Amino acid sequence: MEIVYDEASLLNYFERAVRASPDHPVLIDRFLEDAFEADVDALGDGERVVIAGVMQHIEDAGVHSGDSACVLPPYLLKDAEVEEIRRLTRRFAEKLGVVGLINVQYAIKDGTVYVLEVNPRASRTVPFISKATGVPLARIAARLMGGRKLDELQIRDEPVVPGVAVKEAVFPFNKFDVDVILGPEMRSTGEVMGFDESFGMAFAKAQISAGSDLPTAGTVVVTVNDADKATVTPIMRRFDDLGFRILATEGTWRYLRARGVPAERVFKVGEGRPNIVDRIISGEVDLLINTPLGKKSQFDDYAMRRAAIAYKVPYCTTMSAASAACDAMIALRSRRREVRSLQERFGADVEGRRTPIPA
Repeated sequence: MEIVYDEASLLNYFERAVRASPDHPVLIDRFLEDAFEADVDALGDGERVVIAGVMQHIEDAGVHSGDSACVLPPYLLKDAEVEEIRRLTRRFAEKLGVVGLINVQYAIKDGTVYVLEVNPRASRTVPFISKATGVPLARIAARLMGGRKLDELQIRDEPVVPGVAVKEAVFPFNKFDVDVILGPEMRSTGEVMGFDESFGMAFAKAQISAGSDLPTAGTVVVTVNDADKATVTPIMRRFDDLGFRILATEGTWRYLRARGVPAERVFKVGEGRPNIVDRIISGEVDLLINTPLGKKSQFDDYAMRRAAIAYKVPYCTTMSAASAACDAMIALRSRRREVRSLQERFGADVEGRRTPIPA
């Protein structure tokens, strides 16, 4: 899979696709840039369908679902959008006659819900939802496939999440000389989960578990594309309120300064010295926010992103991730971190189940 931005890139992709698999067609979809994605898992017994969980991706659409962080329950989607997602999922499961698990992936942009994939099978999010709700979905699905019904198993409503759960992907970028920009091909090698009463602390726990310790003070470097400039302003105001020093590349710096956000200009690679990479190497940068848009910007800032990996500087490549990181930093500064086992959280047996499932 690949996102192409011009005819030359499309022709290049066709050439590589033909060499790799000459007997198979190439599927072309219109790409929705700057949209949200959602994942849904549901259980069906051939007659009834129960939604197991609606998860909202934190990264923008276009990032593989296995690479995107996600939150359960969704935190930015509107109630009407979530209800439409539930309705469509039930209809798909009913029409397909699903017995067991089904996973559906959606994109949401400007209030419109788009269907990306319908998979009548279990997905990688099943363990995440099971741990977040205390309901063993795989066990239930196996019994449904063996002829049991949802009513017999006392599964009647969508499980309640007693807090906020955040799933984060773990990447091997520190071991390979590759760019950190995520796309439609899965690159993660593991997953972690953070759970808390608030989204900010749950996201912070997930980042810590994934090996990315977010700073609570210091310097943030920001360079964003034109489409993200309106969004970046309120986020950087929050960083300023937290006492962070803000360094920005020229376009972003001019935009922030014109709107009263205190920022200092920093050079990109090739513009002058010291540039962003110099500052990362010298230990001056505590967080990097870089949002590329389009073919050119995907590659222009490669050096700064690689430097962030090499020197263990946390980074965000979408505005939604930057906003989530800010929420996490506020939580880390204002609240005490607590660690609890799944068993303690649910007050249940060793498997973390809230309600025993009939044999």
